[in-house]
Amino acid sequence: MLSVFSSLYAGNLMYYSSILKAEKVTIDLFENFHKQSFRNRCSIASPNGILNLIIPINRKSKSIIKEVKIDDSQNWRKIHWKSLESSYRSSPYFEFYEDGFHSIFFKQNCNYLFEFNQLIFQEVLKALKVEIKVTFTDSYIPKNNTIHDFRTLIHPKIQLDNQLKELKYHQVFQEKQKFIPNLSVLDLLFNEGPLARQLLLQLNNYRH
Repeated sequence: MLSVFSSLYAGNLMYYSSILKAEKVTIDLFENFHKQSFRNRCSIASPNGILNLIIPINRKSKSIIKEVKIDDSQNWRKIHWKSLESSYRSSPYFEFYEDGFHSIFFKQNCNYLFEFNQLIFQEVLKALKVEIKVTFTDSYIPKNNTIHDFRTLIHPKIQLDNQLKELKYHQVFQEKQKFIPNLSVLDLLFNEGPLARQLLLQLNNYRH
């Protein structure tokens, strides 16, 4: 069965666990952009707790995701990368993956949110050593009984499943603060490296 996902910015564990287990993956390019979602935001663990990294955008009202442009009048790329560095420089695997992600953050002529998200997405799959055939919609797919629809399920306001709360792994600042579940997949990669894929596969599929 086809699983339909949104294009997310360095999606969380729920997102990537669901993608790894999906039979067929398609990314919806024609859904409307939603404010306060993970489409242009990811959450990482900083020395002061959860830090939300938000990509500034330029958009008209009710823009579809493929048309949303990044607002590079703000110095967000440097700010986000410096935040990742300060949070994960001391993690076991940051240096191992650093070059691949750094080149994406400072890639020239990457003007659309979807384009940037997909570059991060492909780099994550490469880091996980996973080959997945991903398709993209050529029109909006309404919610129906023939698809697994993850577009509204993976959202900051959705309550965490107990599995996500219980899945524990090493985090840089866990001695100073409690473990933070379901962060961006970057947190898992930088802390657990090759074990990241195995940990993601431990989670069951989330279907809606």
